[in-house]
Amino acid sequence: MRRRLNIPYGYKLVLPYVVCLLLAVVTVGMFAYSHSVNSLKQKTRENIQGTLGQIRDNITYRTDNIERISNTLYYNFNLQSALRRYDQGWYSYETMTKTLMPALENLLNYTASNVGLALYLENESIPELYYSDYGTNPLLTTKRYEIFHLQRIRDEAWYREFVLPEDSGGKGIWRQVLRDEANGNISLLRRMDDIQKQRGIGLIRVTVQMRDLLDSVDYRKIGGYASLAVTDGSGRIILESSPEDAAADPVRTSGNRLQLVEPLDSTGWLLQAYIPNSLFDESAGEVRRMTLLVCLISALVLAILGVSVSSYFTRRIQKIVGSLNAFHDGDFHKRIKYKGNDELAQIAVAFNRMGSSIEELIHKNYVADLQKKEAELESLQAQINPHFLYNTLSSISRLAQFGDIPKLHTLVQELAKFYRLSLNRGGIMTSVGKEIEHAKAYIAIQGIKYGERLLVYYDIDPGVLEYTTVKLILQPMIENVLEHAWFGGTIGIRLVAEKQGEKIVFKVIDNGIGMNPDTVRQILAPDGARIGYGIRNVDSRIKLHGGSEYGVIIASRTGIGTCVQITIPCRL
Repeated sequence: MRRRLNIPYGYKLVLPYVVCLLLAVVTVGMFAYSHSVNSLKQKTRENIQGTLGQIRDNITYRTDNIERISNTLYYNFNLQSALRRYDQGWYSYETMTKTLMPALENLLNYTASNVGLALYLENESIPELYYSDYGTNPLLTTKRYEIFHLQRIRDEAWYREFVLPEDSGGKGIWRQVLRDEANGNISLLRRMDDIQKQRGIGLIRVTVQMRDLLDSVDYRKIGGYASLAVTDGSGRIILESSPEDAAADPVRTSGNRLQLVEPLDSTGWLLQAYIPNSLFDESAGEVRRMTLLVCLISALVLAILGVSVSSYFTRRIQKIVGSLNAFHDGDFHKRIKYKGNDELAQIAVAFNRMGSSIEELIHKNYVADLQKKEAELESLQAQINPHFLYNTLSSISRLAQFGDIPKLHTLVQELAKFYRLSLNRGGIMTSVGKEIEHAKAYIAIQGIKYGERLLVYYDIDPGVLEYTTVKLILQPMIENVLEHAWFGGTIGIRLVAEKQGEKIVFKVIDNGIGMNPDTVRQILAPDGARIGYGIRNVDSRIKLHGGSEYGVIIASRTGIGTCVQITIPCRL
């Protein structure tokens, strides 16, 4: 016969693990690298776009502030009325000193920045007011206003191109005119119209320093590797901010860079950022190296871990095989089936060899243990009933002394019913209906003792009455309420019996003093303190006849009350 190849279990465990490990590490590494690079680019784009949005908001805030100045002048109807008067002499002086000059001074006080405010008027009856200091930029030190006749600029190219058209609708445009470019300024130009008669009465020019308007355009806000530029609608660069070693014109090198754009709607300009692609390449290289290093370390650690685990399980299995071969008549009851010629096959042979003797041993031990526990539990129950009988007989004696015949008659009847149901002809099992009657008899006996201080409510599902249960499981719970939960006033008890799937659930709920978690644990602990032995008695009996999934559960909170839940199997 051909001899089968005997491959040790450790090799069978390690080889597939190593293959799967390499595939998993390579796959995860490639995915992590791709995802990290894409995430890096996306995060960088989002961060820079967010910074551009902040810069845009800053510029918009400042341009809106300048536009509010022009709006105030444009919609000043008193000023429009005054500028429509072409009277000479006193009227001209009054318009100048009481209307025009105060309006312009108020506007200058409205803004904190140094601005220049100039009005070019059609009305030549109003005298001009201007400064002649053309050597330096006046906005470096002060803010001021000037008044000119429109005739001065009618022949200027910028006026004919940008201001003269009648369809401008009062909207302003940003341009560098006259000495703005030399002084580093920029002006908001806007027609001044007579809104009532729909005709022009002049031109408003609000001048501000370029650095005040665009001081937030700083390449260092998005990193020392990028460039920022503000361009107008024609693509002309208004302002540029870039490192000293960057190209003079970032637009010419945008093919090698990532370009992000934020429109400046109020001015019609564009805020553009240029980020070198080499930055992403360097970051991608760093991610690649880190991913490779992590994958190598992970593969090494996992390989060492796999070999260690394999060696560990191999040694454990060999010990199990040796133990089973040496003690095949021990306390084991499982069966296993395994085809092959490795260590697991030997385990299967050892288990199957012990099968017949284990069944007999388990049966003998189980029956003996069952009989022993039943004897112990019956002994405990025998200790409880005489104590209850003694107290009840004492109550009967007191009622006889006081001549309370009706209560005496009721007490004797309920006591008889109680013991008739308790004895149950010596049987251990009874019906759920009789168990509830037994509990009601006990409650009736205690009701004579406590009177109106004992309030009992029943919530019984009629469908559970015909099922079978271990006897004497409800009365000890009610007795515990009266012994330990009652605090001297009125005590309320609710008895619930319902069917839940293949289980019957009893609940004994009270509004007594409750218990803390430590007391609950001691009551349910098999080897706990000598408290709650009646509850442990019930729990042990239920588990003995039903299984470990049944028994008693206690939920309690100090000062609120206690709920004792008893679960038994549905058996007819």
